[in-house]
Amino acid sequence: MEPLEREDTNEEFRVKVTSKKQVIQQINEYKNILQTAFNGQTGVTEETKTRLLHELLANFEAAVQENVLVNGQPWEEAPDVEEEEPLDLESLLDDSIVETTRRRRAMYGNTVKPQEFVKDHEQEIIMRDLSAAAPVVVTRAIQVIKKQAEGLCEIMNTKTSAATLEIHRVVLGVNDQSDAASRSRQPIKRAVEESAAAGCYVALSKRHSAEKHTE
Repeated sequence: MEPLEREDTNEEFRVKVTSKKQVIQQINEYKNILQTAFNGQTGVTEETKTRLLHELLANFEAAVQENVLVNGQPWEEAPDVEEEEPLDLESLLDDSIVETTRRRRAMYGNTVKPQEFVKDHEQEIIMRDLSAAAPVVVTRAIQVIKKQAEGLCEIMNTKTSAATLEIHRVVLGVNDQSDAASRSRQPIKRAVEESAAAGCYVALSKRHSAEKHTE
């Protein structure tokens, strides 16, 4: 029985990735794990441990790079910076805000020291006495004003007696007729005519004209 001949195939077994940056991050994380595990070995001298650790990490990094394809290209041919790599704008904005806040805190300082306030005990005593005496002073002032207002109301409501009016006439020479004339404020000519009519007096010119009419 003849063995079957294996056909040659071009099947690719390397891992396909889209970002060189992500691969480098993964390599660094696994390097830290390997370094931690290697540092736990106690039966090796420090010099030997350092040399072996360096070789181990270098071989690990080279093995990863040989077994990946970055966007269909080998590791050496792939560009180091992906031009079309999506940017995380929110992370960039957060970093900018944090950096700006940190700089502002360092920029502004307390250039002016606040002055300490010293209390004046004598001034406090005076203010306390004034505050205690203020209600009493206000109450007394209100009582005085109230009494003055009551006295003024009594004077205005008091009726003038006959004796007071008589004294007023004697002192000022005022009679009832003059008071009536001053109140009426009639013209002089009209006042004369009214007084003549009251005494049945007829003017001379009017009397002559009346006698001519009778003749």
